[in-house]
Amino acid sequence: MDTTDISFIGCGNMATSIISGLISNGYPAHQLHVADTNPAQLAAIHQRHQGIQRYSDNTTAIIHSNTIILAIKPQQAQTVLSELASQWQPHQLCISVMAGIELDAITTWLDNPRLAAIRVMPNTPAMLNLGASGLYANAYSNEQQRQQAMTIMQTCGIAIWLAEEQDIDAVTALAGSGPAYFFFMMEAMIEAAVSLGLTTDIARQLCHQTAIGAATMAHQSRFDINTLRQQVTSPGGTTAHAIEVLQSNDFKQLITKAMQAAATRSKELAKR
Repeated sequence: MDTTDISFIGCGNMATSIISGLISNGYPAHQLHVADTNPAQLAAIHQRHQGIQRYSDNTTAIIHSNTIILAIKPQQAQTVLSELASQWQPHQLCISVMAGIELDAITTWLDNPRLAAIRVMPNTPAMLNLGASGLYANAYSNEQQRQQAMTIMQTCGIAIWLAEEQDIDAVTALAGSGPAYFFFMMEAMIEAAVSLGLTTDIARQLCHQTAIGAATMAHQSRFDINTLRQQVTSPGGTTAHAIEVLQSNDFKQLITKAMQAAATRSKELAKR
C-alpha cells in the first residue's frame, strides 16, 4: 500500500476503526496523525496503536498530511472546520465520514469552493473490518485522491463508488442503519425462542450462529438470496408456515417503510 501522512480530526469509534484497518494492512503508525479534544480518546488510541502522532489541537494535526479525515460529530462540524479554514492547503484531500453533512457545507465552512472532497457513509461493522461504505467524490478530487480514499475505506470492509451525492441517503438507509435492523430482528427471534421454551443463552447462541451462517451463505453462494430462501422453504413445511405469517403481515412493505424513513431523516439532517 502506498503511504502518505493521514490526519484524523476526531478519534471516536469510526476513526479508530479506520486507523485499525490501516495499521492491520501495514500502514506505518507514525504516518497517522490524530486530533481530539478528549485526552481519554487520545490515550486509548495510543495504547492500542503506539507510534501514532497525537494532538489536542486540530490545526497542528493537519499541517503535515495530504489527506484529512473528518470524523467529528456533525454538530461540531461548522465550528471545527471554520477554525481549520486558514490552515487548509490547496493540495489537501478532505474525506468526511460525518453523517448528514453535505460537501457544499464542508466547502463553505472551510472557505474553499475548489476543495477536493469525498463523502463517505460507513457503518459500524467497520470496527471488525467488515464494514460497507458508500463513497461520493466531488469534481475537484483527482483520480489519485479517489484511489487513496477507496484504499483507506477498503482496509475496514468493502467500499463502493456512488454516482450522485444524494445516493448517500439510500446508503444510510441500507448499510448505515442496516446493522440495527438485523440486530432488531435477532432480538425478536431470541425473545420468541425463549417464549417457546429455550433458555436465553441457548437462544442467543443459536440465533447468532444462524445469522452468521445465513450471511455467509448469501455472500458466498452462487445462488441469489431469493433462491436460497426457497431452498430452505419446503412446501407445507415449518419455514413455509413462518414465511406465510411474515408475508400476510406485509413484512417486505414494513422494511421498505422503515428504510424510507431512514432516508428521509438523512435528507432532513443534511438541511439543518
